[in-house]
Amino acid sequence: MTIKDFRGVIPAVLSVFDKDENFDEQGTRAFIRYLLSFDIGGLYLTGSTGEGFLQNSDERNRQVDIVLDEVNGKVPVVVHVGAIGTKETIALAKYAEKAGATGISSVPPFYFKFNEKQVLGYYSDVAGSTSLPMIVYNVPLAGMMNVDMVKKLSEIENVKGIKYTGTALYEVTQYRDACKDGFQIYGGCDELGSSNISLGVDGIIGSFYNVIPDLYAQIWKAVKANDQMTAQKLQKEALEIIMAGLGTGSCMATLKVWLRAAGIPAGYARRPFNNFTPEEEAKQVADLVAIANKYDAELDIVKRILAK
Repeated sequence: MTIKDFRGVIPAVLSVFDKDENFDEQGTRAFIRYLLSFDIGGLYLTGSTGEGFLQNSDERNRQVDIVLDEVNGKVPVVVHVGAIGTKETIALAKYAEKAGATGISSVPPFYFKFNEKQVLGYYSDVAGSTSLPMIVYNVPLAGMMNVDMVKKLSEIENVKGIKYTGTALYEVTQYRDACKDGFQIYGGCDELGSSNISLGVDGIIGSFYNVIPDLYAQIWKAVKANDQMTAQKLQKEALEIIMAGLGTGSCMATLKVWLRAAGIPAGYARRPFNNFTPEEEAKQVADLVAIANKYDAELDIVKRILAK
């Protein structure tokens, strides 16, 4: 598969850790099989949702190996390889290429206030280190890059697209106008899934697609069929679930609570993220079920929870 096949609803994959924060290979394999049972267009590994910056390089590389082995060519896999240092990022990129990834992605270098020349140099060095296409990751956590900067990045050989986790949706159309033909754009804000699809993005990449990929597959189909009324209704339902997840203060841990309640071995969050008490977990699960009931939603995860 090529990066052009990386389309549609794409989970930013959760990393599976056991209660002692160790990487769980068998849990990871089972979780990937679960995601592959849905109508998804690819997988995005070791990014923010995957707690990539809370793992060392060996752990990130091991996850890449296991996921690619389990996927076995069924969908494209893009690996987030970002790190503060270019040398480390290149090492991760080379490993992803050797392992058989479809593409790589990276946030800009962060923490230090790197200037434009340094950020451009970072992407040029990383994109040139392998033959894999690079998807730039524009996200507030690492400092947002403006349209002019994205245009300059799009002119780097091997930079083939952008994951835009911003809310200023007019920038999506600006990217289309400013960047070279074929430059791919991915919406990264789950809250704006239907809006991004309406603007013609190539795909949507997000955290909550680990839990409600079936709901977002319906949203994708509704928008593509120009059924805006259905799309808006479904997006409203998704938004309520998203707000419930974000409202706990430890979103990744909550996503894993919901999945574990459904019998999916998603593991636990890694510190400094916190996990929850049994009472807190029970409330979070009850909240999810209540939202689904409110909308008469037939969500796979809720069916699994109620069947237990």
